[in-house]
Amino acid sequence: MSKKIFWYNGKLIESQTLELDIDDPGLLYGATIFTTLRVYGNSLDSSLTNWRAHCDRLKFSLQTFGWQQPDWNLVRQGAEIMLAHFPVLRITVFPDGREWIIGRFLPPNLTEQQKNGVSCALAKLELARSLPGHKTGNYLSPWLAKISAQSLNAQEAILVDTAGNWLETSTGNLWGWRNGSWCTPPLAAGILPGVMGKQLINWLQKHQLTVQETPWTGELVQDLEAIAYTNSVVEIIPVHTVIQPTGSLEYDPYHQSFTLLRGLFLP
Repeated sequence: MSKKIFWYNGKLIESQTLELDIDDPGLLYGATIFTTLRVYGNSLDSSLTNWRAHCDRLKFSLQTFGWQQPDWNLVRQGAEIMLAHFPVLRITVFPDGREWIIGRFLPPNLTEQQKNGVSCALAKLELARSLPGHKTGNYLSPWLAKISAQSLNAQEAILVDTAGNWLETSTGNLWGWRNGSWCTPPLAAGILPGVMGKQLINWLQKHQLTVQETPWTGELVQDLEAIAYTNSVVEIIPVHTVIQPTGSLEYDPYHQSFTLLRGLFLP
């Protein structure tokens, strides 16, 4: 059972509830931004934790929306306190600069999913993410997409654009292997710039491998030998099945191409 503690507006609070004004835009409209990170080595300064990149993404959204910057010293202080209790932290910022940090544990079935993969289902077009270049509190569409996928006994949903191109999962960036290289949908297609995704691109480039950023059309996904999704919590999850209205596609969750990607996380 999760510990009933969280950090809010400069204070550690022992409770399972958060008190907000009834006219708070974060409550009324989902007017918040957030980032979710996994703490490696019990340290925010670990290169895998990538604290700076997560903060930079928050700062970019705050600047874009014209919202108030939080006290970053308090954000750091709260994260340091919370990481003593949880390996995963979600850091939320309200338009007026209030910070809110909650923690959770890693999924109990994570190791099994990393090893054997998961199934996904294509989401309905209407479940497109709001402001896809930013991680906002209005996360209803991806949440509904994932719930719908779970009703089909799939673990994840894949969001699509008006042309039917695959964009990203409800929680992460997509990666595919074909013709001896990795490819991923381009950010310009309207997907979230994933912190883990950027880390992996840098990792592959370090090993003299290129990553093709190209639209995932119906033709391309038929040619892929292996696919996976990534985010800062689950690392790399292979996908073995994608459920479509026209029938399922099967992929190899044990493909040797995953070995190099997993190398990023080796000690």
